[in-house]
Parts: sequence; C-alpha cells; structure tokens
Amino acid sequence: MRAWRITRTGAPLDVMELVPDADLPVPGPGQLLVRVRAAAVNFPDALMAAGQYQVRPPLPFTPGVELCGEVTEGPRAGQRLIGTAELPAGAFAEHALMNAATALPAPGHLDDAEAAGFHIAYQTAWFALHRRARLARGETLLVHAAAGGVGSAAVQLGKAAGAFVIAVVGGPEKASVARELGADVVVDRRAGDFVTAVKEATGGRGADVVFDPVGGPAFTGSTRCVAFEGRIVLVGFASGEIPAPPLGHALVKNYSLLGLHWGLYATRDPAAVRACHAALTALAPRPLVSARLPLESAATAVHDLAAGTTTGRLAIVP
Repeated sequence: MRAWRITRTGAPLDVMELVPDADLPVPGPGQLLVRVRAAAVNFPDALMAAGQYQVRPPLPFTPGVELCGEVTEGPRAGQRLIGTAELPAGAFAEHALMNAATALPAPGHLDDAEAAGFHIAYQTAWFALHRRARLARGETLLVHAAAGGVGSAAVQLGKAAGAFVIAVVGGPEKASVARELGADVVVDRRAGDFVTAVKEATGGRGADVVFDPVGGPAFTGSTRCVAFEGRIVLVGFASGEIPAPPLGHALVKNYSLLGLHWGLYATRDPAAVRACHAALTALAPRPLVSARLPLESAATAVHDLAAGTTTGRLAIVP
C-alpha cells in the first residue's frame, strides 16, 4: 500500500516521505484494520512531524490523526467509522488502524471527506463550549481563527446554542467564510482591532465566552474584552506563542481561564465522548471542507494548514 512515513522530525515538507510499497498495518488486540476513505488534516499533524506535540509516536510512523475508514475484516467488516488513528499506523495511507472501542459510526448525512473532519473539531468545540464554558443561550461568544477547522465548528455550534457569535479571522477571504457560517459579527484582525469590535458589539460588556485555539495576541486581546464572570477557553496555541496568564487581572475582573485537552476524554470519560457524538449527529452540522486532495498532496496540505493559509478542513482522499 501507499503510505506517508516520517523517519526524523522537522518541517512537514522536509520529513514526510510517500512510500509506494509499505506493508499493511497489523491490528493488535482491540484494533481494527480499515481502508482509509478520507483523512482530515489537523494542526497536531504538523506538530508531530516537528516532534513538538504532547503525543510523540516512535519513529518511523505514518502521520494523520483523524479519518473516516471502512473496516476491512472481522465481524464489523464494511462498517464506515470515524475517529482517531492508532499511531504509528496513521491516516495518511491507504490503510490504517483504529481503536475498536473508540471508533464511532460515521454520520449518514456526511460524505467521506466531511465525515473525516467531523470528529476532532466538533468534539473539541462541543466540549469547550458546553462542558467547560457552559455557554448559555443569549450569551456572546468570541471565536478566534473562526474560518479554520476547529474555529468554524465553534461558530456553527455557538449559533446552534443560541449565542451571539463574534468571529475573528485573518483576511477578507476568511471573513467571507465566517459570514457564510452564520457569525453575527466578523472582524478581520488584519484590518481592525477585535477588542474594539467586541466592546462595540456588546455595548461595552464584552464576550461571555472566548474560544481561543490561537494564543499569543489573541489571548492577550481577549483578556481586555472578556465580560465580568466571562470564560476564556484555551484550546491550542496555533500562533506558536504560549501566553503567561495575567492572574492578577483575572482576579480583579472576575473571569475564568479554562483549559481543554479534548483527547483526554477518550480515556477518562469515553461515555461523554459517545454522548457528544450522538448529540452532534442529531444536530447534523456539516463540516466546511475547502479541499479534497489526493494522497500525494498530504505533506503540502499539512504545511499549508500550519502556515495558516487554509480555510475550513482539508481532506486527503487516497
């Protein structure tokens, strides 16, 4: 089979190599061999390539953490499932491994590319907004990187929850995407100050909930426009800058800083992950897939996503 391999860490374009005759992965206890119908590109793919992610699979490994796959053998043969790949047999290949206990049914309303990008982004946004921040109907939600994979999911779920959504993006093309997703106010951070925009849109009150997968200046600005008793959910640091929280400022302004590492729920509370999947499937949001790419384009796709030049989800279709 064809599969991408990483044998040393570094930039994706430097260290990802497409192997034309890789061996099929062999499922171990509790694992499923699946034919990859589509794989989604995620920011952790770039971090893993660089050896900078909290999960560091042994070298060599096949990258790709999220997929829609069809079980090839056993009692579940033919089932279309979504979830995370069991590294080192990742999703950027024609076949991959999945955990039989955590793989979930692919929603029937989604095609393969959409289903591949449904799991991590929407679960992350759901847990951030509902479990961590307890977003309530009528509250104001500020979403950074709102045209990206996880940000676009947060915009959709925020609107579904009845929130007033302010989306922050970088550039006019991404602003158009955020408007199409339903954001009530869209701020191009390259053309204006999102702090001022939030205060104007809320009559000076600020955002009740902030969804921040960026860190750096996005976080610093959010502390200036979060509402009294607001909640800032830290989802990631795509800017590359991990901020030092101003704890004294949080104290005097009465806001909360909440961390979210969604992957921990798969082992600590798998029932909550399954319940979230059921709720999301019933809600039936449709991921914004901006490109469906052949397997040969995986390294370029990871590079482009890490560079911040993409919108929505990129799907690799072997």
